Amino acid sequence: MTGADLLQAADEMTRVLHPHAERDWSVPAGSLTWSCWTTAAHVAHDLLGYAGQVTGRPDDGYLPYDLRVSPTASPAQVLTVVRACAGLLAAAVDAAGPDVRAWHFGPCDPAGFAAMGVAETLLHTYDITLGLGVPWGPPQRLSALVLRRLFPDAPDGAAPDVLLWMTGRSDLPGHSRRDAWIWRAALD
Repeated sequence: MTGADLLQAADEMTRVLHPHAERDWSVPAGSLTWSCWTTAAHVAHDLLGYAGQVTGRPDDGYLPYDLRVSPTASPAQVLTVVRACAGLLAAAVDAAGPDVRAWHFGPCDPAGFAAMGVAETLLHTYDITLGLGVPWGPPQRLSALVLRRLFPDAPDGAAPDVLLWMTGRSDLPGHSRRDAWIWRAALD
């Protein structure tokens, strides 16, 4: 996965959510306890954190810094912060060589950080759309890329449906509902 995939995911998040930026984003984001606003800010936080990992290359933990989105930021402004952080991660991923490794519960390559960034963006966009009552599902191509990189044991099926099932967000025919999951970003 590359920076272009990250930017596509962020553009999709903005496309689907920006028309609803004037709504009440204090409501829970789907089944999460976070509000829609907090969930969007969390996406920005993770994208920036991943960018720091790729550029800082720590091998034993996360860098000790944090993103604080102003509590007075409107939903539209939070979406702009998400897009900015996606841009930073995209630039970091594309600038790093494929042999670069940084910590994410083990050594992780730039493509793994890109996959996690796309996953965070798609999954939490889904959560927010549920909270706002907006019909939407993750795009097929990006979902398939995330599954291939982060969930190599995923069952067959439509990639968006499988991605939502792998992360405990929906049912999948023939499979028990998941209540716990871990993706595999670190390389063996």
